[in-house]
Amino acid sequence: MWEVRKEKNAKVDRSEIKKMNGKLIVFEGVEGCGKTSQIQLCCEWLLRDVACNVSVTREPGGTDLGVDLRRLLLEVGKHPIADRTELLLYAADRSQHVEQELKPNLAKGTIILCDRYTDSTIAYQGYGRNLDINLINQLNAIATGGLESDLTLWLDVDVEVGLARKRGTSAITDRIEQETLAFHRRVQQGYAQLYASYPQRIVRVDASLSQEAVQKQIQAIVSDRLAKWVASTKTN
Repeated sequence: MWEVRKEKNAKVDRSEIKKMNGKLIVFEGVEGCGKTSQIQLCCEWLLRDVACNVSVTREPGGTDLGVDLRRLLLEVGKHPIADRTELLLYAADRSQHVEQELKPNLAKGTIILCDRYTDSTIAYQGYGRNLDINLINQLNAIATGGLESDLTLWLDVDVEVGLARKRGTSAITDRIEQETLAFHRRVQQGYAQLYASYPQRIVRVDASLSQEAVQKQIQAIVSDRLAKWVASTKTN
């Protein structure tokens, strides 16, 4: 385990963090971008150095119902899942997740680290599957009840690099990972467009670097946002 250097991170008053409302921080990116590992490292850092309440979750699969939906969505079955069916299953997972996990934890003042959220649906089903973006936005609004992320970290890495990482860790790939390179490139295009459209909410992280370097970027970004959120709390 390597040590994280914190000298460039914004200083955050631990006592003020506890007075802050809950925050939803989402990690996004193409296959193999390193989300799962970085979420775990970020959680360890927040618990150790910031001493705040943290919850880690994911979509799909953040609830008991979601676990079953995740299996249906990702396993390679005998029959393909229709694109609209896939979209609706993700929306169902999200709706349950928001009501059962996200809203209750945010109400407790928890910082939630979530592996994928609404942007994944736009990137994968909108750009990847070429489904109507307006329809997806409507479904996202229904499923979330208007709950948006407070910060989205886009772990940006070349599609080919990400897929090589993913397939190098396991001989078994899920249904999404087995999609064509063209599909994954469209997904990446979707993330790039979202990043350009929502610069206040989405922050790019260079995920092509070492695990340590990526985590340092994430800690610097999150520290800066925490400081701003605390400052906003004091002025309200």
